[in-house]
Amino acid sequence: MRSRTSRTPAALAVALAAVLVAAACGSASPQGPVSQRIHIVDPYGGDPAAEGTPQRGGTLVIGNDREIISFDPTRQNSNLGALAVYDSLLKLMPDGSAQPYLAKTLTTADNGATWTLGLREGVTFSDGTPLDANAVVVNTQRHIDKVASPAHVYATLIASMAAVDPLTVRFTLKAPMGDFPALFAQPLNSGTLGMIVSPVALAQYGDDIGNHPVGAGPFVLQNWVRDNKMTLVRNPNYWQQGKPYLDGVEIRPLPDTDSRYTTMTNGDVDMVNGGFNQELVRAFANPDLRVYYGPGSGGVLNHFNFRKAPFDDRRMREAAIAAMDPQALGASFFSNQLVAADSMFDASTKWHTRAASDAYPTFDQARAKDLVAQYVASGGDPTFSYFTDRSSVPLGEFVQASMAAIGVRVNVQYFDLAQFAGNVLQAGEFQMASGLSAFDHPFPGAGRLVQTGGSVNYGKYSNPQVDQLLADASATTDAGKRATDYQQVELAVNKDLGIQWLSRSYLSTIAKPSVEGVDRYVTRDLYFAGMWKAQA
Repeated sequence: MRSRTSRTPAALAVALAAVLVAAACGSASPQGPVSQRIHIVDPYGGDPAAEGTPQRGGTLVIGNDREIISFDPTRQNSNLGALAVYDSLLKLMPDGSAQPYLAKTLTTADNGATWTLGLREGVTFSDGTPLDANAVVVNTQRHIDKVASPAHVYATLIASMAAVDPLTVRFTLKAPMGDFPALFAQPLNSGTLGMIVSPVALAQYGDDIGNHPVGAGPFVLQNWVRDNKMTLVRNPNYWQQGKPYLDGVEIRPLPDTDSRYTTMTNGDVDMVNGGFNQELVRAFANPDLRVYYGPGSGGVLNHFNFRKAPFDDRRMREAAIAAMDPQALGASFFSNQLVAADSMFDASTKWHTRAASDAYPTFDQARAKDLVAQYVASGGDPTFSYFTDRSSVPLGEFVQASMAAIGVRVNVQYFDLAQFAGNVLQAGEFQMASGLSAFDHPFPGAGRLVQTGGSVNYGKYSNPQVDQLLADASATTDAGKRATDYQQVELAVNKDLGIQWLSRSYLSTIAKPSVEGVDRYVTRDLYFAGMWKAQA
């Protein structure tokens, strides 16, 4: 951890003035032609029909923005290799639906009260044991039993489940749920019921399964040297005939943004799992790289801790938002290419309502100062600490300078990414902290962020109306009603100032042109079976 105490008011005033000048310059003269600026491009991957005949062989080397923690689906963490080892029973499609992938079918005959999962015949785990109905039941029960599992809150919606026969599981829910299939199609860090671990391996390794994963995906974990590299090799018994095309995948933890991008341009890696604005801006300006990117919903944000002063008081939440100029933020932290956000859902989606944007405070220093004065007059101390990761130093400085301009002292502390996620965010030990919560479809992404007890609701925001609207949205099979429910969720959260929205996300996949068959979610998670490298 690195701490930076509050600078003097004069120094902070100079810093903020410099940022505002940079913002004005950036606004008047955007850097680079439009084609090089951040824009949506192949957010779900490439077009297989345009990429030619896949070639077999080679190892795909990926630079990742963090060290992977665990392959255990019941443990909260971001793991790029998880889908390579496990695949997923269902898969999210660009239209937001969840369609069978490793599974064969998932259907309901009673408007979502019960669901029947059909499995493919002959699918085995890499240890040779069958991926059958019992395996699905065993894995789902783990999420029910483990309260800390990111999928626990969703698994507990199941009233009962039974292996009807070796290839069929019947789920009876506590209440009808139209969005139930989405639970089997999520990436690991979102909480998923769709990544199935061999029950034999679970019995053998127990709680250490995260270091010894056995799945039915296209690759098998061969070697893992922490903070160095992870080596995955082809699963010879993979269920999709003729796949995977690659011999293997190597994942290297490269947490420093600049060095991660440099390894891409100097040829040390074939692909980087990008997470920051700076590397995305540089990649768009480099004609020798291919970019896959879509902003999705959610994004870069600040969590207010609703259980700690001063942000348990709405006046201070509004003051913080009103004190921070998005234009200056874009200049200081987002390379003058900020993808703006003032609400949970992107404006292009059917879940967004203009009313939510209208309810969100705009930059207004005078209003912010007045709110702080009211808070102080009522006996409150507006001083607070701001926590973020080491790659976000300019963000920390921006928050500190912006609050100093309205008379509030801020102590900024920086953490390694893994430490920040575990010891700060998940532990709830902060007053205000930066965060990232990007998702494509609102279920379960929105619930994870703003539902009471949501797995990434680190600030402990809670509104019974929001909880009920989220429950109604996931229950209904009426798409129009679902959209209306989510619009009301978005509006309520903005009225409460439950989150400070800074920007949409910059989660990207950046690759050499020789990498083909990219198949991804907007969260950067990759399906590896169809990926290949064009050989010279």
